[in-house]
Amino acid sequence: MPTEPERFTPLKPDVFAVLLVLLRGDAHGYAIMRDAPAQSTGTGRLQAGALYRILARLLDDGLIGEVESESSAETTDQRRRNYRITEFGREVAAAEARRMSEILALGQANELLERT
Repeated sequence: MPTEPERFTPLKPDVFAVLLVLLRGDAHGYAIMRDAPAQSTGTGRLQAGALYRILARLLDDGLIGEVESESSAETTDQRRRNYRITEFGREVAAAEARRMSEILALGQANELLERT
């Protein structure tokens, strides 16, 4: 498994949006699906199939982990899985944010965008 966060960049916008949601705290799939569009570039609502493929990949890559929430422990519904970003996932998200910042700076330097 790669250990340098930059090896995972560039991230697809939906993947980055999922990581941004999880940076705010643990969440289950529906909450991620609900909140991810607000964190993205307006690509629209994530479909369940796409979200769970993203979550499976992030789990395999060690960017997120599954956690048991207090509410799921109290219920018999074992289908609701909660996810938490890992420290490595935070590093990858930060690497992606730096990459995008550098691209924005190039656009500004070449007068494609106004400086903020």
